[in-house]
Amino acid sequence: MHSRYLNIASRIRERIEAGEWEPGARLPTLNDLAAEYDANRDTIGRAIALLETEGYVWAVQGRGIAVRYGTMRPRRPRGDLVKRNEQATGYSFPSASSQELWVRHGKAVSAPAPLDDPRIAKLLRVEPGTEVLRRFRVTGPASEAPFQINISWIHPRVADVVADLDANPAAGEWLHHLENAGHWPISWMEIHRARMPSKDEAALLEIPTNLPVLEIVRVGTSGGDQKPVEVTEYVVASDRVETVHVLHRDANAKEPWPDAGPRQGS
Repeated sequence: MHSRYLNIASRIRERIEAGEWEPGARLPTLNDLAAEYDANRDTIGRAIALLETEGYVWAVQGRGIAVRYGTMRPRRPRGDLVKRNEQATGYSFPSASSQELWVRHGKAVSAPAPLDDPRIAKLLRVEPGTEVLRRFRVTGPASEAPFQINISWIHPRVADVVADLDANPAAGEWLHHLENAGHWPISWMEIHRARMPSKDEAALLEIPTNLPVLEIVRVGTSGGDQKPVEVTEYVVASDRVETVHVLHRDANAKEPWPDAGPRQGS
């Protein structure tokens, strides 16, 4: 029956709203739901697709069907202020500068790896394929789904300074070590763009592959020799973040326009 999937979607929606499945929990498989509701798999698939459109669930590639954190997941404004990390010797960047506890999702990695992305290689000023130190983490607030993927590439000329640090030190600690090695003060520039996630990125962030992500690439430049020491890529689901920028007037726009009399055509 044509409305059968609507009825099933309504019943699953009621169960989610009643708290049978907590945010982040996995729903039964399509086959299990089909057996429970005495329906075929295609009908269950249509019901889940509707609930995904409404914002109740995510059908995550390779991970099953997850309950979302509300119909609109918590968003965070991302400004442009870098702070000292009060809990450790290091820095907190805009997306992690609040007081809430952030945790790591999965394993953190710090190991040499070839830098094959020509765009990132150009920003770090190395040839594509150069082996660099790569630091990888997936992080987010403790009570929520993964918020962002962090991947840092450290220039070979400074990699030995942080090579022995734990893969998951306090936020920004490794940058403090670079500054202590003669690169104070590191300055940063960010490049923002929207794009579609890869399958691996979607799985790590627990989002569908058709949800765009915000990619933020941060370039850290040494205060010692004015050359890049690190490039960090953040990947954040687009429904989790908004950027906030204060616009500044150019010198020629800081004074009121002179009263030049009637404009032509007036």
